[in-house]
Amino acid sequence: MGLPLLSLIVFTPAVGAAVLVFLRSDDAIRRTALAITVLDLALCIAMLASFDATHVMQFVETHPWVPALGISYSLGVDGISVLFVFLTALLGSICVLASWVAIDRKVKEFMVSLLVMQTLMLGVFCALDLFLFYVFWEAMLIPMYLIIGVWGGEGRFYAAFKFFLYTLAGSVLFLVGVIVLYFNGGRTFDILALTAQDLPFPIQSWLFFAFLVAFAVKVPMVPVHTWLPDAHVQAPTSGSIILAGVLLKMGAYGFLRFSLPMLAEASVYYSPLMLALSALAIVYGGLLALAQDDLKKLVAYSSISHMGFVTLGIFSLNLRGLEGAILQMFNHGVTTGALFLFVGLIYERTHSRSIADYGGLMKAAPVYSAFFALFTLSSMALPGTNSFVGELLVLSGGFEASLAVGAVAILGALLSAAYLLSMYGKVALGPAIVGARFKIRDVNAREMVTILPLALLVLWLGFYPKPFLGIIDTSVKHLMAQVHGNGSGQ
Repeated sequence: MGLPLLSLIVFTPAVGAAVLVFLRSDDAIRRTALAITVLDLALCIAMLASFDATHVMQFVETHPWVPALGISYSLGVDGISVLFVFLTALLGSICVLASWVAIDRKVKEFMVSLLVMQTLMLGVFCALDLFLFYVFWEAMLIPMYLIIGVWGGEGRFYAAFKFFLYTLAGSVLFLVGVIVLYFNGGRTFDILALTAQDLPFPIQSWLFFAFLVAFAVKVPMVPVHTWLPDAHVQAPTSGSIILAGVLLKMGAYGFLRFSLPMLAEASVYYSPLMLALSALAIVYGGLLALAQDDLKKLVAYSSISHMGFVTLGIFSLNLRGLEGAILQMFNHGVTTGALFLFVGLIYERTHSRSIADYGGLMKAAPVYSAFFALFTLSSMALPGTNSFVGELLVLSGGFEASLAVGAVAILGALLSAAYLLSMYGKVALGPAIVGARFKIRDVNAREMVTILPLALLVLWLGFYPKPFLGIIDTSVKHLMAQVHGNGSGQ
């Protein structure tokens, strides 16, 4: 296209954040932030339209940064990362719209934090230099900490501090691993060059666990998951959408980009451990969700269970499992982001997240309830929705890897149906408490604009997933060749 497309995609939100600093009117700030995120989304759509379904990195930009240390400014995307770049840009626009009324103080500071956060998240998915990746990865802590700590609920300081400590602890080990990888991988930070290295198994093993801690916190995997419910409950709606839609994908993306191709032998050797941890997360997260009365906590714990399916697919180390995991990462961002959006919409009207406070919502807000039903059914992977395709592939890959783990995952799927149907039945189909107590209004035009793109993706992926699978297929096959070529000692 003759343009540094990825640089434009990554840094357009940051430039927009700088523009917002000079604006005074809250309305002008909101409109400008929306225009910037829509522009970024348009650039991502142009990138997808020009994307070739090969495993080769595309739209590559490389410029020396610190040549003496082998550090470069290098960006590129392949079939594994390109969908997440698009998802990040889409959810950025939705977050601005979701904050239109909900954020009524320090609007400028919030929108600046949101746009800076978007730049850093996009940078993570596009970076082809390990040092640059780490800069983006670590810097994400700051705006997310502010979004939770400044605009969150009553317990926001505790939740923000806990989020910061957990993720910082993981990042410290990740940094140590990056340094070890640099000195043992030819003194380069080039991710593609490091992927081609054949490291000794003892070094791979050490690096695998160093990276595991960092990535497991982000996913999050049991037992380093306890920061997530607090962060979700206290974060504003946009913060929860970012957390569920994008931030949780960073850990799984780390496994795909670093652990599997760079540490293939260790990944194969420790895959039974990872499958067991994934099965634990699926069931444990489902049981915790089943016990919740708070809508946000229920969706938060469901995220732990659903991300367990993602790590199960990744460490099944077969084609169906890996393709299902990547597709399910995208699906989870769409569906769970939408569920948090719906919790936020109803909270704005009632200022209550307790399931016991609701009932008969279908009569009071039929359009809201209909779309809420769609995303609830998607979350439980009903056929015809996006999550069904991804979960089916993951379970197929999981059974191929381990019958026992596959059977446990089926139990997790049943738990998902139990807590989601119970929640929706009480909120939307129960006795008409809401209409009398809160006088709920249905969704307005602005809210419909945030809902429709996500609903479209749920149905598109549910009925015709071929274009999305076509994007990731070749890159996943290449990754499989790297894992089983290096991981089997060939």
